Amino acid sequence: MARAITPGRKAVNTAIGAGIGILIFFPILWTFLTSFKSEATAIADPPVWFFFDWTFENYGAVQERSNYFRHFWNSVIISVGSTVLGLLIAVPAAWAMAFVPGKQTKNVLMWMLSTKMLPPVGVLVPLYLIFRDWGLLDTRTGLVIVLMLINLPIIIWMLYTYFKEIPGEILEAARMDGAGLQSEIIYVLTPMAVPGIASTLLLNIILAWNEAFWTLNLTASNAAPLTAFIASYSSPEGLFYAKLSAASTMAIAPILIMGWFSQKQLVRGLTFGAVK
Repeated sequence: MARAITPGRKAVNTAIGAGIGILIFFPILWTFLTSFKSEATAIADPPVWFFFDWTFENYGAVQERSNYFRHFWNSVIISVGSTVLGLLIAVPAAWAMAFVPGKQTKNVLMWMLSTKMLPPVGVLVPLYLIFRDWGLLDTRTGLVIVLMLINLPIIIWMLYTYFKEIPGEILEAARMDGAGLQSEIIYVLTPMAVPGIASTLLLNIILAWNEAFWTLNLTASNAAPLTAFIASYSSPEGLFYAKLSAASTMAIAPILIMGWFSQKQLVRGLTFGAVK
């Protein structure tokens, strides 16, 4: 029997949730407000909150100095490309781990996850030299490959979790009806795991979009995404907070909008199989 929640407890829970939400959202709000301030107002002490002369000159200066749309399309191609390529590799791998009996499955999964514990700078030099020798430096192809490899353990782990919730008897029935391996994965397994695959897709697009270490070290100008676009506003002359905030707002706005409209799908996928 479910325990009844009193109105007072519900109000307290709501207040705590709202407070945590405001705390998390505050940096985004402050960045957005600062992007409409002058440089003098942006560094004013005490800080100026809402009552200031709003201006769009920072956005104009950012677009005049940098080609925003070139960086934007680089981010789209790199994040979507690396995620789709990762899914093509991860779906068969997660299927094998979920439905093919093996004593070493958990060991393999832990080994893959352990690669995420390695500091990226530890492999920067050899990877840089490989990219230099193969002509992949400052190319979108190179970044698609490296971000796919970085996020592949997470993609496989998530898909493995979702696939394990699908009854194996359904796949056995498909095999008895004459379905081959390819048909089993494409026409039976994949449609049943659409919520999990969709949430994996969305989450890894966000991770690739926000990746800064590799994009800053393996690009110069041609393939530079929005993370490099933001970093370009940190100069030896100092930080121009208003223009930096405008660049940051322009960089996070697309992924923030995508996350807002896809939040139901993301939550549904992340809780897929949680309730029996």
